[in-house]
Amino acid sequence: MAIDAVSHSIQLAVAPVFMLTAVGAMLSALAGRLARIIDRGRVLQDRMDALPEESLADQAHVFAELARLRKRGRIVNAAMMLLTLSAVFIGATVMTLFLVETAGAPTRTLVPYTFMGGIVCFVFALLCFLVETLLAGKALNFGRRPLKIRVSTTTEQKS
Repeated sequence: MAIDAVSHSIQLAVAPVFMLTAVGAMLSALAGRLARIIDRGRVLQDRMDALPEESLADQAHVFAELARLRKRGRIVNAAMMLLTLSAVFIGATVMTLFLVETAGAPTRTLVPYTFMGGIVCFVFALLCFLVETLLAGKALNFGRRPLKIRVSTTTEQKS
């Protein structure tokens, strides 16, 4: 094996390695988002357990927020699965490029498929990330208080 072949294979593998760096950064960001979703879910679950059974409106509000968190968590998990698949495809691309250049392996035709598989998974993961962030932003009310419905009793109606 010539040193030129090894040098050339390393040069070819640089672009996919940068892609692996992007995948790793996205996985880290999504892991942080998932941790925050889990922490918020635990807080809400504790709040739900502490609510008296008579406060149906409060329970419904907490339950609705838990449902939104569950949905966001599923989306983040899907994005993380896609990113992991992307990393596997990109890793296969790097290994294939290296084997083709150094050992003359007849697997050159795999390179476009593995690289495109990695890119496609990465793009779908980004779309999942976009959907999750839109859902997270939709849940924010930035200081607006939810309207409380005033329940009138018969004693209030008489006065």
